[in-house]
Amino acid sequence: MSADKESQSPYKPNDHLANERTYLAWVRTGIGIMAFGFVVVKFSLFVKQIGFVLQTKITAPSHGYSALIGIILVALGALSILFAFLQYRRTEKQLRIGIYKPTTLLTTLLTGVIFLISILLIAYLLQSV
Repeated sequence: MSADKESQSPYKPNDHLANERTYLAWVRTGIGIMAFGFVVVKFSLFVKQIGFVLQTKITAPSHGYSALIGIILVALGALSILFAFLQYRRTEKQLRIGIYKPTTLLTTLLTGVIFLISILLIAYLLQSV
């Protein structure tokens, strides 16, 4: 009889595990975005060090945009983890009551912001060439 009750329950372990896997994928995405932001911040330092090792003067643009873009990327990564957690909790609650309504807000927002930052990075790199 307990197996009968479990099959009628709207909240199944597989649903919870899928929700958890999705959350962990978003956490990995957020960590990746933050790591990329860190790399962008440290890029100008790397270029200066390469110039020192090669004993040449490498003129990198000193606008300071790389630091700003990197900080924005780190913040975006942290925000994506926060929003992923909120989405995880929302989905968990919906699964418990048996009504699941999918949303694409998080993916749409993150895609748009990353696309915008990519365009800014391309413009920055083209300016420095």
